[in-house]
Amino acid sequence: MNEHPSAFRMGVDEQSLFRSLHSAYPDALLIVDASGAIVLINEAAEKLLGYSDVEIVGMNVDRLVPDVSRARHASYRRAYGESPRARPMGTQMDLVALCKDGSEVMVEIALSPLTVKGIPLVVAAIRDVGMYPRVKQALLRARYAETLAQIGRDAVDSRDPQALLDRAPIAAADALDAAAAVVLLLSTDRSALRVAGGAGHALESVARVAAWSATTGPAAFVLAQGEPVLTTDLSTERRFEVPPALLGLGIRSMLGVPLFDRGRQIGVIQVFSTQADRLGDDETRFMQSLSNLVASALQRAQSEEALNHAQRLESVGQLTGGIAHDFNNLLTVIQGNLQVLQEMPSHADTPSQGLIDAATRAAKRGAELTGKLLAFSRRQVLKPSEVDVSSMLHSLSNMLHRTLDQRIKIDVEVTGSPVVQADAGQLESALLNIAINARDAMLEGGRLRFSCRTIAHLPEDLRPGLDENAPSSVPFVAITVQDSGTGMTEAVKERAFEPFFTTKGAGRGTGLGLSTVYGFARQSKGTVAIDSTPGNGTAVTLYIPCAEASGANPPVKEAAAAVLPLGLKVLVVEDDPEVRRVVEAFLDALGCETTTSRSAEEAIPRLLQDRPFDVLLSDISLGAGMRGTELAVFAQQRNPTLAILLMSGFSSELLEADRSSPASWEFLGKPFSREELGTALAGVLANRAC
Repeated sequence: MNEHPSAFRMGVDEQSLFRSLHSAYPDALLIVDASGAIVLINEAAEKLLGYSDVEIVGMNVDRLVPDVSRARHASYRRAYGESPRARPMGTQMDLVALCKDGSEVMVEIALSPLTVKGIPLVVAAIRDVGMYPRVKQALLRARYAETLAQIGRDAVDSRDPQALLDRAPIAAADALDAAAAVVLLLSTDRSALRVAGGAGHALESVARVAAWSATTGPAAFVLAQGEPVLTTDLSTERRFEVPPALLGLGIRSMLGVPLFDRGRQIGVIQVFSTQADRLGDDETRFMQSLSNLVASALQRAQSEEALNHAQRLESVGQLTGGIAHDFNNLLTVIQGNLQVLQEMPSHADTPSQGLIDAATRAAKRGAELTGKLLAFSRRQVLKPSEVDVSSMLHSLSNMLHRTLDQRIKIDVEVTGSPVVQADAGQLESALLNIAINARDAMLEGGRLRFSCRTIAHLPEDLRPGLDENAPSSVPFVAITVQDSGTGMTEAVKERAFEPFFTTKGAGRGTGLGLSTVYGFARQSKGTVAIDSTPGNGTAVTLYIPCAEASGANPPVKEAAAAVLPLGLKVLVVEDDPEVRRVVEAFLDALGCETTTSRSAEEAIPRLLQDRPFDVLLSDISLGAGMRGTELAVFAQQRNPTLAILLMSGFSSELLEADRSSPASWEFLGKPFSREELGTALAGVLANRAC
C-alpha cells in the first residue's frame, strides 16, 4: 500500500484543521447532538439564521423550524437518530428555516452522522436555495403567478372596478418591490391621463414630479408605441423626455404597459424602481398579464353597467307604455266628449265655448305627451323608408339657421352618401330634439355641428341590452350632433334618457326630448350614445342601420277621402263603456247604423245573425276574453266581405297586429277625432272594394 503524506504528518493539528474547514465551508453548518441541542455553528449559519454562536449553542434545533412544521420535524429527527445515514441535498422536499427575526428562508439540508469520542452527533449542512440564480428566478415567477392569481380572484369577486384599480398597483409594487406603481386612464377627449390608482413608498413624490400627459413623457411614449416599454436605466434614456425631477428622486428604471379595451387604448400601467436593471422580461410579462386582468375587469364592469342601464330603461319603458295605453283611453273619452260639446248649438258663441276650446287644446297636448311616452317605450307606429341622411341634415341645418340664436354657428359634415332605413319624420324629430337640447346648453352662443359617417358594425360597448332582432352584421350610419355647451356630469349622463328627467328650470322642459330619441333609435333597431364632460360640450350619436341596397319599400296606402255611405252598418266592440259611448256618438254623427258589444263573446252571436254588418270596429284588448284580432279572423271567415278596423291605445298592439294581419285590415290609434275615425272607415271600405 502506497503511503501519502497526510496533514498530520505535515505537522497540522487535526482539531485546528477541523475548525478551519468548519469555518470556511460556504454552506451553513450546524452540529447537533442526539437530544437535538445545537453544539456548534459556523459563520455562514450565523449569517443565514441571524444568531450569534453564543445565542444559538445549546438551543434545540427544532426552534429553527416554523411552528406549523415543528412537531413533524421533531419526529423526523428522532427517526433519523435511530437509523443515521448520509443524506445529501436535493433528495427531499424543500424545507423552510425560521430565522431569529421571524423571517423564513427556503433551504435544502444535507445530513451526515458523526461520532466524536463515542458521542453521536449529526452535521446539518443548510443551503439557502434562494441564492441560486435559477431558483431565484423560479421563486420570482412563482411570486408573480401567485400575485396574478390573487388579482384574478379579486376581479371575479369584486363588482366595483375602482376596487381593482386600487388593488392592482399595490400588488404590482409589492411583487416587483417597486418604489411606485400607478394605473393611468385616458380622459374622455384622450388629451390627458388621470391617476386611477397608485401605490408604493415613493408614490406621492413620483406623482408630484411626473407629468401624466397623453402627449409627452414616459406614459405618452407607451401610448404612442401601443406595447410595453422597458427602460433599464432612465439616466441614459433617449427615446422620450424623462422629467429631471424623477431622476432626482432616485428612480432608475421604469416599465409601462398599455391598457386596452376591445382593441382601443384606454390607459397605461407604470412601475418605477430605484434600481437600474431591476426590471426585465419576467416583469414585463407579469405587467402585461396584470394589464389584461384590469382591462377585462373594466370591460365587464362597463358591459354590466350598460346592460343594467338598458334593463332599467326597458322596465321604465314597459311602465310608461302601460300608462300611455290607459291614458289614451281616457283621452279618447275626453276629446270625444269635448268635440260633441263643441258642436252643440247651445254652446255656440257663449263663454262656455272658450272653456271647451281650452280643454280641447289641453287634451291635444296630453295626446302629444302620450305619443312621446310611447316613443320612449318603443310602442309608437313607425313607417320606415330609405332616408338620405345628407339631404336631411342640410335641410335641418338650413331651418335651424333661421330659428336658432344667431350666435350659434352651425356646421354639417357628411362622409359619403349614407342612406338609412328609418321613419323619416321621427328621425328628423329626434335630431331636432337633440339640437334643441344643444341650444339650451349654449346660452351665450357656440358651435353646433352635425356629422355622419358609415361604420361597419356597432361598437361592442353599445350592444348590451340591444333588441335581439337588431342587426349584428349590417353596417350602421352614425349621426352625431355635437355642441360646445356646458356638458354633462356622469350623474346627468346616467339619467339623460329617462323620461321626465331634466336639468332645465321649471317650465322650460318636459324631460321627454332625449327619452323619445332613445326610444326611436332602439325601435329602429339601432341605439344612441352620449359623450360629454362638464365644460367640454356634448356629442349625441344616433346609430341607425343602413338601408339595404335591394330592400324595396312597401307601398304606402293612400288615405281615402272620408266619404261614407249613409246607413253604414257598424258593429262596435269595446270593453270601456265611456269609450264605447264616444265611438257610438261619432258614428251616429257620421250617419252610421251602430250596434255595440262589450266583449268578443257578446259580439259573436250578433255576427252569426242573418243581417250582415258592413264593418267590424273592435278594440284589440278586450279584457280577459277573446282578443279583437281573434274576433276579426272569426268574423271575416263568416263574412269575407266584412271590412275590419281595429283600434287600440297601445301602439305595440297595432304594430303586432299589422305584421300578421291581412292587407285589407286597417288600424286606428287612440285617441282619435270623429274626422280621423271617418277617414279610417273610408279607407277600410276602399281596401275592401279593391
